[in-house]
Amino acid sequence: MASKTLKQRCPWGDSADMHDYHDTEWGTPLHDDQMLFEFLCLEGAQAGLSWRTILLKRDHYRRVFHDFDIARVAAMKDRELEKALLDPGIVRNRLKVYATRDNGIAALSVIDEFGSLDHYLWSFVDGKPIRNRWTGQGDVPASTPVSDCMSKDLKKRGFRFVGTTICYAFMQATGMVNDHTVSCFRYKQV
Repeated sequence: MASKTLKQRCPWGDSADMHDYHDTEWGTPLHDDQMLFEFLCLEGAQAGLSWRTILLKRDHYRRVFHDFDIARVAAMKDRELEKALLDPGIVRNRLKVYATRDNGIAALSVIDEFGSLDHYLWSFVDGKPIRNRWTGQGDVPASTPVSDCMSKDLKKRGFRFVGTTICYAFMQATGMVNDHTVSCFRYKQV
């Protein structure tokens, strides 16, 4: 009987849903404005929580926030946000819920100035992923000078819940940095 070969993954994925996210999304370069906006908002919602918590609520977030259509989110009225605060399918933190709309408004301004959210966000890494060579999870930083710069500029433009650690997690998730460990099967794929 042949043994099944197990894929070598980054050590942080400890469940089937996290394995799927790791294997299909995390670290893959992303250039779609709507998806970049979604990740930026969801990373902010994660502040103080685990990514798994947000990942399990992601489909519900998409329903509540119009699939993260930037213009629709930016146009959400207070009554919609107050209704969202009653919804157990999302993290019911008033500051985070209202920040989603504020981030939509800020994103529209960025798109007006730069042509796309993609162009603006990827400019922090000169349009191409930073390819790190971490051998262990303990080597991966929580933030970098690039995420510091991104955070500072996003805040200046009116984005909220975009601290440097959130920005670095966003950069990892959207493939702006390749932080798969070198032994991970995804390292060479992305």
